[in-house]
Amino acid sequence: MQEKTISLAEAKARLSELVEVAAAGEAVVISKRGKPVVRLIKTETPRQPVDLTALQRLTANMPMQSEDSGDFMRALRDNARY
Repeated sequence: MQEKTISLAEAKARLSELVEVAAAGEAVVISKRGKPVVRLIKTETPRQPVDLTALQRLTANMPMQSEDSGDFMRALRDNARY
């Protein structure tokens, strides 16, 4: 994996581009006054499979909603305080 070094001032101006570079797999090092302070790298988040049987057991005993979802959301919106 290659590393690209860039100053903090330049990183502020090109943050979106640097995020894309990091997401593509290239590490980006941001330096402040010539010293490296931060490394942007692609995250590796492992995805966990959904256990369908456990989900069905969890929701099987839940009561069905008594009103239409549109009516529910409308009432929720109309009764909201803001």
